[in-house]
Amino acid sequence: MGMTMTEKILAQHAGQKEVHPGDLVQAKLDFVLGNDITAPIAIKEFEAAGFKKVFDKDRITLVPDHFTPNKDIKSAEQVKMLREFSKKHSLTHYYDVGRVGVEHALLPELGLTLPGDAIIGADSHTCTYGALGAFSTGVGSTDLAYAMATGEAWFKVPEQIKFVYTGKLPKWSCGKDMILFTIGKIGVDGALYKTMEFTGETVEALTLEGRLTMANMAIEAGGKNGIFAVDKKTLEYVKKRAKRPYRVYTSDKDAVYSQVIDIDASKIEPTVSLPHLPENAKPVTECTSITLDQVVIGSCTNGRIEDLRIAAALLKGKKVCNNLRCLVIPATQAVYQQALKEGLLAIFVDSECAVSAPTCGPCLGGHMGILAKGERSLATTNRNFVGRMGSPESEVYLASPAVAAASAIKGRIAHPDEVK
Repeated sequence: MGMTMTEKILAQHAGQKEVHPGDLVQAKLDFVLGNDITAPIAIKEFEAAGFKKVFDKDRITLVPDHFTPNKDIKSAEQVKMLREFSKKHSLTHYYDVGRVGVEHALLPELGLTLPGDAIIGADSHTCTYGALGAFSTGVGSTDLAYAMATGEAWFKVPEQIKFVYTGKLPKWSCGKDMILFTIGKIGVDGALYKTMEFTGETVEALTLEGRLTMANMAIEAGGKNGIFAVDKKTLEYVKKRAKRPYRVYTSDKDAVYSQVIDIDASKIEPTVSLPHLPENAKPVTECTSITLDQVVIGSCTNGRIEDLRIAAALLKGKKVCNNLRCLVIPATQAVYQQALKEGLLAIFVDSECAVSAPTCGPCLGGHMGILAKGERSLATTNRNFVGRMGSPESEVYLASPAVAAASAIKGRIAHPDEVK
């Protein structure tokens, strides 16, 4: 019986010839990460357990990205704890303000997350790295503490779902629309503790940025991990960045899946997820009467250079609606610098957007864009739960950078064709 990519990675890291869904395995890890919300708890547990050193100073990263630049005394204390722990254990990969980026955009960019890796992070969107052909999943802070000390974690091998996308995406549709449409189709628990393996000709045509966006939101369908086959595009991206050796795995033709879901991508229009769940997905053309108070372009889902180029192309020569504020947040310093070099930041400023340093910021209601009671925000982020961006009586709508830019201009949810 054949195995999927995910099963092969788990088997190899557990020192077994094969694994099957439901098996419990203890796996060695290639990389471990935490941020300024989750790592302080892990550090306290690490020290309370009496651990004296980390398993490998080169395989752990702490990225203070959620409340940075620090918004208050408490967030400053959180980051201070990460800074001191990193210094004490001589961690190679600690990224503070000025070098920091939103973690799930930063680590692939730096070549720290690679094909064939087994990766855990105390952040639910750690599943992002499946775009590079890694098994990557989010865990709790106590699991992070144990992993920092031992370099291991246990897993129940997930069942496998194969998504097969065929057909050419319509104009303006992208990876964000594909994943919103998919979550709308199967629901927020449609892949609960399962692997989402994304395949098909439409996926092959996607850029790496588009794949990173899709893998990032696997958790929004309940997925344990999302994963893509490694191809020429993956290798072109990885080879110039990789900081260590990596291994490519492929799914066997006779691998067993609990489900195979076929999706005609030619029917995926630009999509919006309405409050208060990502599964509330509708074509943007059904939402154009909804007025907005704020638009956010950024996050670990859609804050990469491709995303900013799309938004800038629509905003160039136009102004953000007077009744709306638009925030643009490049996901990393390198993205910021490239956007500056290409003149994208000037376009955003000329359009009367507010451009921020790299941060998660408003995505989780942290800072730099909190919503008041009754306000609505359309964002290129990944979650729209009650109170996600501020008041529990506010609303968050999820969409692509193209829809976000068009909506910022119109002051309401808008199709990109409306402003071209």
